[in-house]
Amino acid sequence: MALDELTEELARSAAAGDHRALGELLARIEPDVMRHCSRILPYHQDAEEASQDTLLAVARNIGRFEGRARFSTWLHIVTANCARTTYRSLKRRAAEQTSDELPTQKPDARRVSVIAGSRLDLLDAMEALEADKPDLAQALVLRDIVQLDYNEVAEQLGIPLGTAKSRIHQARKYVQAALGEDYR
Repeated sequence: MALDELTEELARSAAAGDHRALGELLARIEPDVMRHCSRILPYHQDAEEASQDTLLAVARNIGRFEGRARFSTWLHIVTANCARTTYRSLKRRAAEQTSDELPTQKPDARRVSVIAGSRLDLLDAMEALEADKPDLAQALVLRDIVQLDYNEVAEQLGIPLGTAKSRIHQARKYVQAALGEDYR
């Protein structure tokens, strides 16, 4: 999500309480948010749900955006978190379905598409990492999803550079082990 300076300025104004700026900001970021959610979630409807959740989260939490980092960085984190939350919710709903209910209309992505199946496997691995070691998951999201450099990750997390690099390395090893031999 490469956002321009006008978007960054709108975010600062919205964070300061300007409701007009917030409306304009949401309209400007919506296509980028949808594209980002579509990269994470394989089904269009799921990506739309995550996109709407992201826009709602931005609207509700814009006052927490402090402007220390770029808005685009903050938005990446919110978007990734909402997409992962949507995925967890969908997974939970699927598990709750009983065998006598009608099957879902969506085919199993792992059988339909290698790319979608890989994405779902990666989301499962990230979910396990988040549950087991949230500090590692946060560092990995900032580096590999938000694509911050190591110095920016350390700054965002308020930790030394060496600690940031160590967390990212440990997180990658954890995810690789969770994915198993098929992904090496």
